[in-house]
Amino acid sequence: TAALGEETLASASFSSGSDTDGASPPPRKKHRASAAEGAGEPGASTVATGLSGVVLGFTATSPHHQATSAIHFNITPVNNLSGNNMQSNGEGQGQDSELSCLNSAQNGESSSAVGTHSNGVLTSTNNGNSVGAGLGSGTCVASTSSGSEVGSMKKKKRLSQSEEDVIRLIGQHLDGLGLNQTVDLLMQESGCRLEHTSATKFRNHVMEGEWDKAENDLNELRALMHSPNAIVRMKFLLLQQKYLEYLEDGKVLEALQVLRGELTPLKYNTDRIHVLSGYLMCSHAEDLRAKTEWEGKGTNSRCRLLDKLQTYLPPSVMLPPRRLQTLLRQAVELQRDRCLYHNTKLDSSLDSVTLLLDHVCSRKQFPCYTQQILTEHCNEVWFCKFSNDGTKLATGSKDTTVIIWQVDPESHQLKLLRTLEGHAYGVSYLAWSPDDTYLIACGPDDCSELWLWNVPTGELRTKMSQSHEDSLTSVAWNPDGKRFVTGGQRGQFYQCDLDGNLLDSWEGVRVQCLWCVGDGRTVLASDTHQRIRGYNFEDLTDRNIVQEDHPIMSFTVSKNGRLALLNVATQGVHLWDLQDRVLVRKYQGVTQGFYTIHSCFGGHNEDFIASGSEDHKVYIWHRRSELPIAELTGHTRTVNCVSWNPIIPGLMASASDDGTVRVWGPAPFLDTQENCSNMDS
Repeated sequence: TAALGEETLASASFSSGSDTDGASPPPRKKHRASAAEGAGEPGASTVATGLSGVVLGFTATSPHHQATSAIHFNITPVNNLSGNNMQSNGEGQGQDSELSCLNSAQNGESSSAVGTHSNGVLTSTNNGNSVGAGLGSGTCVASTSSGSEVGSMKKKKRLSQSEEDVIRLIGQHLDGLGLNQTVDLLMQESGCRLEHTSATKFRNHVMEGEWDKAENDLNELRALMHSPNAIVRMKFLLLQQKYLEYLEDGKVLEALQVLRGELTPLKYNTDRIHVLSGYLMCSHAEDLRAKTEWEGKGTNSRCRLLDKLQTYLPPSVMLPPRRLQTLLRQAVELQRDRCLYHNTKLDSSLDSVTLLLDHVCSRKQFPCYTQQILTEHCNEVWFCKFSNDGTKLATGSKDTTVIIWQVDPESHQLKLLRTLEGHAYGVSYLAWSPDDTYLIACGPDDCSELWLWNVPTGELRTKMSQSHEDSLTSVAWNPDGKRFVTGGQRGQFYQCDLDGNLLDSWEGVRVQCLWCVGDGRTVLASDTHQRIRGYNFEDLTDRNIVQEDHPIMSFTVSKNGRLALLNVATQGVHLWDLQDRVLVRKYQGVTQGFYTIHSCFGGHNEDFIASGSEDHKVYIWHRRSELPIAELTGHTRTVNCVSWNPIIPGLMASASDDGTVRVWGPAPFLDTQENCSNMDS
């Protein structure tokens, strides 16, 4: 083994004719001229672009083994011949099995093996001659003394369309962050183009407010557009910005010329032109910006203009604004939609989530753990309902009482607020007024009375009974809070005021359950003919909306009035679209006979459905899934009613024939023994 020091000649050669850019390399700068002239190998030469202080050393093991070389360069930042500058701002290393290069740059260190350079192909060897292509600042290449190959020329991979799209998306995002040099290098190395050259020119002219040049650019972009009408729309937007900027600068005559000579001849959106003409009367710039709701001349308004203009250009010419963020936001929203237990407010900001992991909500965050058991009732509990503001829970029982519970806003614990007594037949249905001031209580089939309570005072305002033969088992508030409708299976269907005075009646309708639509005119009523019909008390018209094959025991309607949730005898829980009048989904698992069981929508955005069951369980489904995602156990008899807190998505209550009301919430501790069966498949 021979070790050659500084005085020993290093053999390294580059073929100057192989430069991919066709330029010849600059004169080499030698550390020691005598060392370069002492080499006895023909054709040996060293070329370094802008390099100084070159030290080369070789270690040879035997003639039969390929030689290895170590090369050290001190590099000063200069421009290379091809114009492909690589700046080293950090530290990185790469090694080849036979050759290692260490480059010391001004701002850090980087090393790369002979092979493919970041901007192109570096080297290949042929009979001891090394060929360099696309060399940039900081590139190092060496050849073997024996003539065997050190690195092989690798063919540049041809990018697929999707790969090019990803590179362009990344480039656009980096450009938005102001990393312009990084974008230039990315496009240069990948061979992609961020946007069409005509689009780049158009963008620059818009941002600089050179409107005449921007209009000329539109002519170049015309051939690249799919819609010929897009040019007119884009020109209108440009001229509108030009017009407003003239007005803001106080150049009224120039603005008037744009309006008359450029905007009007387009014969496009004449209504908008009339509005624009009215801005001529604005006395000062602040008045103009206030009336137009425009940010004024500057970068912000021109960026918004450019976002509008980009919508008319094909993405191959100019990417839609912030396209990568849009795709990431859509991906996050889709993951949330598919998350079975997502029950929190949707935040559209990407800053609120991590992009490094898939979105997954734990079942422990879901209200399927018993937080409290309310045992103040001394008989079967037939109904429960949270107030509209979520601060109270009302429960009705066979023990003739209604109990109002206060919800603690911090701990979500319930405490008894007051007891309303005197319902001789028991309480099977409750309805809060829209402002939660009043609560109406109804009894079972043989009850002809209805109680209207003032909740804040605990006083009975009205006790209504039209006839002892009536059966008033259901009630619903009009959205105005001044009227309500009530009825039962003996053919009574009344509309009354807060004092119990009869306003209207509908004869011959055997009502099972009622609901007032948000328009304030229509009342939905399920009847003994296994249907839900809409009744208009103003024009006395009715129409069929839902038709089932089995008795509808109860139903409830979503907040937006679009969906209805039905408990159907022997069938279970059905979801109907009231607008399209179609059955959307049948939910599986629940045991529903001929008992009246009340289900509910719940959770954030009402994404979930919960129902009691005759098998003593509470079932929860995601609205889009037929199979239950949770079965809540704990009750020992039929669960008659479930109510989900409309304000606190993680709070739910259930009432049972076992005489208890269970309050459900997230797991209080991670090691709590679960009483929620996971049905997720």
